[in-house]
Amino acid sequence: MSISLHSEESPFQLVPSVSNPEVSVVVPIRDEFESLPHLMEAIATSLKDAHLSYEIICVDDGSTDGSTDLLKQLAASRTDLCAIILRRNYGQTAAMAAGFSHARGRAVVTMDGDLQNDPADMPRLLAKLDEGFDLVSGWRKDRQDAALTRLLPSRIANWLIGQVTGVKLHDYGCSLKAYRSELVADMNLYGELHRFLPALAFIEGARITEMPVRHHARIYGRSKYGLWRTFRVMMDMLTIWFMQKFLTKPMHVFGLFGLASLVVGLAIGGHLTFIKLFLGASIGNRPLLILCIVLLLAGVQLFSFGLLAELLMRTYHESQGRPIYRVREVVKPGSHPEPNGLP
Repeated sequence: MSISLHSEESPFQLVPSVSNPEVSVVVPIRDEFESLPHLMEAIATSLKDAHLSYEIICVDDGSTDGSTDLLKQLAASRTDLCAIILRRNYGQTAAMAAGFSHARGRAVVTMDGDLQNDPADMPRLLAKLDEGFDLVSGWRKDRQDAALTRLLPSRIANWLIGQVTGVKLHDYGCSLKAYRSELVADMNLYGELHRFLPALAFIEGARITEMPVRHHARIYGRSKYGLWRTFRVMMDMLTIWFMQKFLTKPMHVFGLFGLASLVVGLAIGGHLTFIKLFLGASIGNRPLLILCIVLLLAGVQLFSFGLLAELLMRTYHESQGRPIYRVREVVKPGSHPEPNGLP
């Protein structure tokens, strides 16, 4: 029988003996000294009122404003907080990956540490998971940010990412999201891919939805983002597109371009051979000869890249024992389907 996150039979607990809490809240932190105490209390109040056992995992990503020491003090005085201190600033993706690796909850919630996300929205996201979704993404419908430097680039990026990945959400950049723990375990994060977690989840076969959440103006500190991140977002988007289309069949893309290059190169070579043998014209000073050679070499190289990519893909899956498929459930003969809800 499935156990819902919102079962009244699961009273709130705030003791270290909770080995498998219902919810793990992962919060990457960088220079949020003023926000930290308020954030911890807001998260605890929200989940306590919802009667959910929980843990808070704060990952300090190279703070320099005293947040590291404060986080250590809070972790020493609270029974619901685990502090992970990274050796230097690795970026939000690495910080979230560190938090995911330490999460023990049956559901995982992520949020920013600047108090712009509202912890009071967490129970609503978790309730949405109980409807059968694997990922519930927050949508900052009334976003409290600068229109020119934050809102406009974000809307353009959200539309473009939706077109490229096929996962059309209003707000990819919202950090407030709820996941089933098994989905988080299937996703490996690298680079700056935290912005594309819904797209990565889609590759894993996740059922995804979104819902409006509250968004507050920043009270403390300053934003760590700006227009400079646009280039990195574009590069990451291309990475996601490639993974989505060709992760398990890289030869399909490299081989296609390699074949096209070889065909065009051979066609040009045949044309030049005809001119040389039957018309007696000189071809040594023709640009087409150089183009022919370049295309033939490019075709061979692209095929070689495709073969190497195929070997790497097989090594990646086989060395880790990762199948190229994901099983949602197994219904055995004579069994009855389980209702939706976290197992």
